[in-house]
Amino acid sequence: MGPATHALAAQDGWNDERTRALVIAATARRAAQLADTGLTDYTARAHGYVTFLAQLGDGFPLPPVVIKSDELMLEVYWGAPDRSKQRIVGRRDTLLLPTDINYHRDHLGIVQNDFPAIIRLGDGDEVRDVPHPLSAAGFEAYDFRIVDSLTIRTPDRTLDVLQVNVRPKDDTQAAAVGAVFIERGTAAVVRMTLSFTRAALKDRQLEDVSIILENGLVDGRFWLPRRQEIEIRRSATWMDFPARGIIRGRWEVCCVETNRGLAPRTFVGPEIAEVPRAQQRAYPFEGELLRTLPEEVRALDAAEVRRVQEEARALVRAGALARARNTAPAARAVSDLVRVDRAEGLALGAGMTQSLGGGFRTTIAGRYGFGDSRWKGRGTLTWEAAAGHQVTFEGRDDFADAGDVAEVSGLRNSLAAQEFGSDWTDPYGVRGGALRIVRGAVGRQRWSAEVAREAQRALPLRGVPTSGRYEPLLPADAATVDRLAVRWSLAPSAQVAARGIAGWVQAGLIRARPDAGGRTTDALRVAAEVESFAAGGGGRFALRTFAAAVGGGAVPVQALPVLGGPVTAPGTAFHALRGRVAIAQRLEWQRRVPFLPLELGRFGRVPSSLVVAPYAHAALVRGTDGAWRSRPAVGLGVLGLFDLFRLDVARPVRGGGWLLSVDVAREFWKVL
Repeated sequence: MGPATHALAAQDGWNDERTRALVIAATARRAAQLADTGLTDYTARAHGYVTFLAQLGDGFPLPPVVIKSDELMLEVYWGAPDRSKQRIVGRRDTLLLPTDINYHRDHLGIVQNDFPAIIRLGDGDEVRDVPHPLSAAGFEAYDFRIVDSLTIRTPDRTLDVLQVNVRPKDDTQAAAVGAVFIERGTAAVVRMTLSFTRAALKDRQLEDVSIILENGLVDGRFWLPRRQEIEIRRSATWMDFPARGIIRGRWEVCCVETNRGLAPRTFVGPEIAEVPRAQQRAYPFEGELLRTLPEEVRALDAAEVRRVQEEARALVRAGALARARNTAPAARAVSDLVRVDRAEGLALGAGMTQSLGGGFRTTIAGRYGFGDSRWKGRGTLTWEAAAGHQVTFEGRDDFADAGDVAEVSGLRNSLAAQEFGSDWTDPYGVRGGALRIVRGAVGRQRWSAEVAREAQRALPLRGVPTSGRYEPLLPADAATVDRLAVRWSLAPSAQVAARGIAGWVQAGLIRARPDAGGRTTDALRVAAEVESFAAGGGGRFALRTFAAAVGGGAVPVQALPVLGGPVTAPGTAFHALRGRVAIAQRLEWQRRVPFLPLELGRFGRVPSSLVVAPYAHAALVRGTDGAWRSRPAVGLGVLGLFDLFRLDVARPVRGGGWLLSVDVAREFWKVL
């Protein structure tokens, strides 16, 4: 598709006389305010957070994790006609995971004057050479349309504000996309919400850049900065594994004082300067940084910023905003690249995704097992709408894993399987196809549905460990299985939340036809996992519940609910509890305690604390014979090294042996 031009835009409300008059007046007002003798200068203070978050995995299945957060206090100075100075007088940071990220200088300050005539971000490395919509070049570069109005009431007046949408006349050029909110009476800018075309983004790894600038009325006359937000998302691959970094900035401006008679020397030197670091660290911020960090900064989606992106997509072609990326590596988890288990021994894999245009993409991924000398693979064709809705057709000849809940991470399992013959997976073979529909996330909620037909079979033991020996594989039933399932999930609100709830529920119908002959049976299968947190006792309580049940006719053994392992039944042998109903309940109390700090050089300093987590656990199963069996246990968990790793020691209350388990924190298992 060629450039999107809008020569006849006025016919649908774009560039009509009313809009043209308002935009011309706003452009003139912006230029006049820079030289308005009624406003010679002002001072203010800006309090803000600059936070770096990360996501991993194909399709980024996990919510963003806070890696590093900086809290800053600025002294802000402005002088006519366009002099600007900001000084960082307070700064503290919290490092949650090792990183050596350095922010661009302008990320550590606020935007003055709603940007100059040419917009730059990231010191010109992220957004460069974009004409401002309300500049001398703006009227030639953009289309404008009044789309909405709102009323702002102050103690002494009522202000009418008009929303003017902005789109480039040629969306293949570097340009802004979004909206400008203009006060009708004075033509002053009250608010700007902007994204940028692909051509404006100078870093090829950038996905999008969005910014919100909001002004407040000072002295009943001047519209000056009050609140600002920015989000910068970039993605790349790490070891052929998709990775996304997100920078979120959020600022509140207060204490504005006008016409102070600032001396010219105030503006000498770089626009953003800082006092000595020791003085910055001594600034008296309130509370703990992670407790004061706004929820919208660390949330799954910064809702207001996301609306800016959605509105931008509605104004121009999706291709004008999207990064051109036709072919890319594909891996849902590290285990898709390399793994070890008892069914195939060492296996190496790779995958590739190809964009087809129009929201379509296709993915092919394969894996070769050196133990079973066999290729496994899958292929998908996916259509995705701008709102995140997906329809996927999938065909595969691969392994599946019995059970609803993983007991260990894929990385830990491969290491233990290779070195010690300890494989905590229950693989069985599947060959077939599926149709999957996923509804775009609504806040933290997501719905999906799947219909599938699979030929399932048991697998022979093929792996050979370095030491020890493997247990026999699951004697899976050979059958053709039809499945229809609906799933609802609620993502965590934040990685460090003191309270909240997250989890998933899945319900489905299973029809199984045994390959060896026999009656076709139908069954209903339901499973759910819920985790909730609440502050208490100087720490927080974590309550995790897992439950699964099968009702109706007989199902293949691989479809039965199972418990056994560090997560579902500590101190019990792997998947030793199998039946028609399974319930696992854990109550854990987590408290942070002092510990020795550890320096990681340029990657930062490991927090001088650990999390200790004593817990009580109960596992309950109703077997296929109708009898109930219970397995209570007690244990102690310890999280350390940025809370990335967890050590568990547990023992059943009645009989059984001790469990010692070391693994990566469970939040990261999906990508391992």
